[in-house]
Amino acid sequence: MLLTDTGRKRVLIQNVAPEVDAGQFPVKRVVGQRVVVSADVLTDGHDQLSCVLKYRMADVPAWSEVPMQLLGNDRWQGESRVAEVGRYRDTVEGWVDHFRSWRETLKKRLEAGQQVAIELKIGAELVRRASQRASDPDAAQLHACADVLPRAEVSEGGELALSEPLDGQMATYSDRRLSTIYPRELEVAVERERAAYGSWYEMFPRSCSPDASRQGTFGDCERRLPYIADMGFDVLYLPPIHPIGHTHRKGKNASVEATADNPGSPWAIGAEEGGHEAVHPRLGTLEDFDHLVTVARGQGIEVALDLAYQCSPDHPYVHEHPEWFQHRPDGSVRYAENPPKKYEDVYPFDFETEAWRELWQELRDVALFWIGHGVRIFRVDNPHTKPFPF
Repeated sequence: MLLTDTGRKRVLIQNVAPEVDAGQFPVKRVVGQRVVVSADVLTDGHDQLSCVLKYRMADVPAWSEVPMQLLGNDRWQGESRVAEVGRYRDTVEGWVDHFRSWRETLKKRLEAGQQVAIELKIGAELVRRASQRASDPDAAQLHACADVLPRAEVSEGGELALSEPLDGQMATYSDRRLSTIYPRELEVAVERERAAYGSWYEMFPRSCSPDASRQGTFGDCERRLPYIADMGFDVLYLPPIHPIGHTHRKGKNASVEATADNPGSPWAIGAEEGGHEAVHPRLGTLEDFDHLVTVARGQGIEVALDLAYQCSPDHPYVHEHPEWFQHRPDGSVRYAENPPKKYEDVYPFDFETEAWRELWQELRDVALFWIGHGVRIFRVDNPHTKPFPF
């Protein structure tokens, strides 16, 4: 014995799009863009259907909705616009629309010259029920219409029954007691325009010095900003700006023999001066970096940083958290390799470590640290070497 109305719900909703991996990941949009949703919505028999696209911001309990239009062959489509940054939820609701089904039958009977007195009484009852769901002044108008329909002349009753104002009111107060709502709420991640595209200018800060006898600084970067802006770039991308390790430092053209004046690879992150939350002292200070970000913003440029989740052998993590790295049988830390290439100056993290929660927390905090210094864009180094859940 069914204890609910599930068996009376005759509408099926399938093949909703866009839907990324059955809703596991959000659809992405930029502020001001449309979210066009389509779905197969069908029922048995010849009854008419009505469908709406329901949408809301994730932290807003009440749904907004727009009507969906039949494209053909049970495919319906509706669209909304996303007005601000945040997470949205979408879903689809469909129901057998008994009023519109009645209208279609009435229209056919009128075109065939058949008697419609009984049909007008059936329609009047549908309108009367809608008046009970409506609020004033619509309730009063619908109630009056329900009184007029059965007593009107055939031509007048047909004209009233098929009128657009009545159809609109009945759509507003449609009977949805047996409607079907798609069981998944589709998430839409809405970002600012720069999250979709930008014109990136890559620059190694140490290479922008006007003096060939010294490395460049954040101050030297600032002096290049007008030139970058004049070319139309709106993102200044800086490869890693952190202290560079000394152990196994690579020399010119990735030579394993580094001379005293070889600066090393910026991707070999970490030394006695600090790790991922420090800047190379020859580039300047954190305050100098903050000033660069502020001046760049005044030029219409955002600073993007490289998120390189790896360490040099001299990174504080190597000594403070050896459990975050893989170790060889001889006790040495496993360095990065892509045979026949060897990167002795880089230690990758072990994402299968028993201490993975602490590792994830720390790496998240690295991103939050730079967000706190005004960075809103990151280029992730070697994302294919990071676990999907991370």
